Amino acid sequence: MPQILQYDRLSLSLTNIYVDDTMKSSRSNGHRFIISCFFFIAFLCILASVNEIRFNSFLKFGKCALSSSNSSPDNSTSNFLPLNSTSNSSNYSNSSSLPEDEIRILIGILTLPDHYHKRHFLRLIYGTQSTENAKVDVKFVFCNLTKEDQKVLVALEIMRYDDVIILNCQENMNKGKTYTYFSSLPEIFNSTTDDAGKPSPSPPYHYVMKADDDSYFRLDNLVKSLRPLPREDLYYGYVIPCPSMDPFVNYMSGMGYLVSWDIAEWIRESEIPLKHLEGPEDKVFGEWLRDGRRGKNRYNAKWSMYNFPEPPTRCTHELWPDTIAVHLLKTQEKWIQTLNYFNVTKNLKPSKLYHIP
Repeated sequence: MPQILQYDRLSLSLTNIYVDDTMKSSRSNGHRFIISCFFFIAFLCILASVNEIRFNSFLKFGKCALSSSNSSPDNSTSNFLPLNSTSNSSNYSNSSSLPEDEIRILIGILTLPDHYHKRHFLRLIYGTQSTENAKVDVKFVFCNLTKEDQKVLVALEIMRYDDVIILNCQENMNKGKTYTYFSSLPEIFNSTTDDAGKPSPSPPYHYVMKADDDSYFRLDNLVKSLRPLPREDLYYGYVIPCPSMDPFVNYMSGMGYLVSWDIAEWIRESEIPLKHLEGPEDKVFGEWLRDGRRGKNRYNAKWSMYNFPEPPTRCTHELWPDTIAVHLLKTQEKWIQTLNYFNVTKNLKPSKLYHIP
């Protein structure tokens, strides 16, 4: 009996030793597991950081390659431009933060100080349009005010809309107003900071346009047609004479023609325009570029730009979806017919406040 008891005690001792060793071994393995996990997590973090650096470097390399490709002198766009804008490659002011591929466009609508109702109407037309990745500023341009009521009413317009440019000239159509407009733009807009003290983009606009107040521009189509075009030495519009499709034959119609910013700076600095100010303003403008050998990049937007279809002439075209501009909207009826065709009220939201059948 004593021997059996002694044997049990011995077995119990051995069991305790085994359990104790097993627990120690488990603790040791647990510590090793925790340490291994820690080093594994640290390794993953280091690996992720290295990959992020490589990925960012890859992105930068890709951007550099794309930039080099776009700026290459062998780019076919800079050497040859299509003669019309019927291909698919073709807001009032949408000046929010924009991506790097933004296009900045100034549209100057030449009008008269007393045309208050026309300006308010055009604000509706352009204020309800939107563009993608573009800043399009529409300004109303006229010469010095001459009446007391103008000084009050135009001042109120400026306070409310901030979309008026008053040139230092006497009101005219074909005696230098267009020259004053283009030559004044660099002085007006070339600045290192904006009104809020923030750095200004350079150039302030890639393109500047002169437009008539009886022209209707579809801004998004205009932007799309400009996106693949050069941003230097560009002359864009509806080429005259009407049957021609060659933008180098003559000049662009006064319904609305556009040039790159560098041409506006050239007009301000060159003596060529000063020697020839009078005459049909669109024809005179084309002669400036011809004599100065400017506008080597030209784009004829026919037949996306055209005169209203009635009465039919060699310059008219039926309204169609690829339209950029319609000209000679001399009456309210023509405006309404045009706006209805393009369904400009399609985004009107339903409301209990109104009922429009």
